[in-house]
Amino acid sequence: MAKAYYSTVLDHAAADVWSVIRPFDHYAWAGVVAETVIEDDRKGDQVGSVRRVTVGDKTLRQTLLAHSDAARSYSYGFASAPPFPVTDYAATLRVTPVIESGKAFVEWWATFDCASEDRAAMIDRFENQGFAVWLGALRKFMATGRAV
Repeated sequence: MAKAYYSTVLDHAAADVWSVIRPFDHYAWAGVVAETVIEDDRKGDQVGSVRRVTVGDKTLRQTLLAHSDAARSYSYGFASAPPFPVTDYAATLRVTPVIESGKAFVEWWATFDCASEDRAAMIDRFENQGFAVWLGALRKFMATGRAV
């Protein structure tokens, strides 16, 4: 099993950051220009909800596996085939307060299986083309209150 991981510190309180990323159906903070819908009239914090993200002619479907306000985290996996050569993908996004500074420590990771020859490329893709980019967009969203 492979693991991709990225973390950052934001100049905002953990509670404020969590309030932005908490709803599974709100994805504008990640800078992804997409239509995001929770299927079957479920709620964006209801475990088992399926988030459908449509970007152009591509659609991803992700299932909310866990959601915790106490831990300020949620986990999700794919409800349909992922658009990359991995299986058993499960990702977690978590916000933790940095007590000393009042800032937020935000981390995002995924575990997954893939062919050994794809392992390094998939880790790099998730860490640097995914999590780092989306958390950078979150930083901008927190600073401006809108997707950038």
